[in-house]
Amino acid sequence: MIITCPNCQKKFQIDPALVPEEGRELQCGSCQNVWFFKEEKKSFSPLTLNDDFVNKDVDVKEDSPDKIFEKKFENKKSVIDDKPENNEKKTKINSDNKKPKTKKENSGGKFFSYLIVLIISFVALIILIDTLKTPIIKVFPVVEIILFNLFETLKDIKLFIIDLT
Repeated sequence: MIITCPNCQKKFQIDPALVPEEGRELQCGSCQNVWFFKEEKKSFSPLTLNDDFVNKDVDVKEDSPDKIFEKKFENKKSVIDDKPENNEKKTKINSDNKKPKTKKENSGGKFFSYLIVLIISFVALIILIDTLKTPIIKVFPVVEIILFNLFETLKDIKLFIIDLT
């Protein structure tokens, strides 16, 4: 059984056999608070419905929130229906549901994020080509020279970058 200290809300798991039916005093191991604990018996009897609510009519008060909302909605609907130009404007607004243009505040951040995506995509393409080099050469024998030159160029770029550091 899990009990909760009423003072500090710390939860403890104790053996239910340690708490008799009449209850007992317990002490919190965290805040040293002492309180009387008695296990509450929970009733598991099924709930029953004695009245037949389906056939009863429910009276709605005149000033209930539902009625107020319905009145406001009817008033708005009648105003819109009276003016045909409002209906045209409304459809134009709904069809052009675009956000207003704002200033480009973070264009530099976009550039670097696109650059990073481009570099990662290029590296992934090179890894894919290197992995599938043999099947590609078998299908397209002319590509062997191009792939060889590509990998030699990448090795030269790698050595150049290492020399810069």
